[in-house]
Amino acid sequence: MNAVQSETRPRPVRFRGRSYLAFSLAPEPPITDWLADLDAAIDRSSGFFVGRPAVLDLGNTTLSQSAIALLVQELEARDIRIMGIEGAQAADLGPGLPPVLVSGRPASGGELARAEAQDKPAPKPAEQQGSLLVDTPVRSGQTVHNATGDIVILGSVAWGAEVVASGSIHIYGVLRGRALAGATGNTKARIFCRKLEAELLAIAGYYRTVDDIENDLRNRPVQAWLDGNAMLIAALD
Repeated sequence: MNAVQSETRPRPVRFRGRSYLAFSLAPEPPITDWLADLDAAIDRSSGFFVGRPAVLDLGNTTLSQSAIALLVQELEARDIRIMGIEGAQAADLGPGLPPVLVSGRPASGGELARAEAQDKPAPKPAEQQGSLLVDTPVRSGQTVHNATGDIVILGSVAWGAEVVASGSIHIYGVLRGRALAGATGNTKARIFCRKLEAELLAIAGYYRTVDDIENDLRNRPVQAWLDGNAMLIAALD
């Protein structure tokens, strides 16, 4: 009887490209002063970077291999996990450092970016041509993003939810989460909401956290806009 020898074929390994949104941190010399400014920003919004991917852009610096490693350690000590490094050559990075990334493009400008997108589905927009209209509440953990214009939300935005628009943001309910307008650098963008209880407001990278918003503006209809390098917030009633 001839034994039938089965041929074992190697199983193919599938690779897929996938893109993610991440913070881009661009330190400037002197690094100690930049870290101090970063600490002040973290103090104003405790836990803002925790669990969020970040990229370290070294294009404005000239650091040695040991200095880069120390900077990555300093950021990790602040709960900022660096997934990759831009503006450096692979030869400048030692073993154990994140890889060099290329061809990155801005997503939401300045210190802030769209983040905290969890596996919950975002509300389905009623229309998505320029302006984006969302006719359901935005629940905690959801992110609504429009890279081509304004966002109009007919309901409320819960704690832990995030709304990111390249244009202005209009919220006809309560804003309890985060609203980031002018995400691609549009300094003319504005934020409007029927009732302000926000964790954070941002326009073109300039932001105000819950601790920076005056008490007499909370629980009221407001608008926010930029005046130079300052974000202003005023009541609408």
